[in-house]
Amino acid sequence: MTATPAADQQSSSAEPRSISVLLYSNDRSVRDAVRLGVGDTPADDVVISRWTEVATPEIAVDEAKTGAYDVLILDGESQPYGGMGVSRQLKNEMFRCPPVLVLTGRPVDGWLATWSLADAAVPRPLDPQRLADTVAELARR
Repeated sequence: MTATPAADQQSSSAEPRSISVLLYSNDRSVRDAVRLGVGDTPADDVVISRWTEVATPEIAVDEAKTGAYDVLILDGESQPYGGMGVSRQLKNEMFRCPPVLVLTGRPVDGWLATWSLADAAVPRPLDPQRLADTVAELARR
């Protein structure tokens, strides 16, 4: 049996982590802004293989519970039921709820994101780099 040098073992790069994302917002322009901002490769080690967009809270809850998602992005400003309420509901009802990112209306709404039990929050105006970094961070958990 021959030993493989450590350099040879490290030279094979790991495959990027492929994730699926559920995106809830009743506003099509918000969904578009998030998808464009995050892109399909939010980081070198994270690739989004599946985006699912939903526009109603009922479908968001159903999809989150049955769709095997790695990250949930929920718009806190959605109407008639915001993403923060959806986040709190999912965190209380699901045994292993995926990490949740809520989009808040303003930077000072971070305390509402805490109430919602979300794992992270990004305020408006949406910063594409911050969105991508946050999604990648949540995907690594």
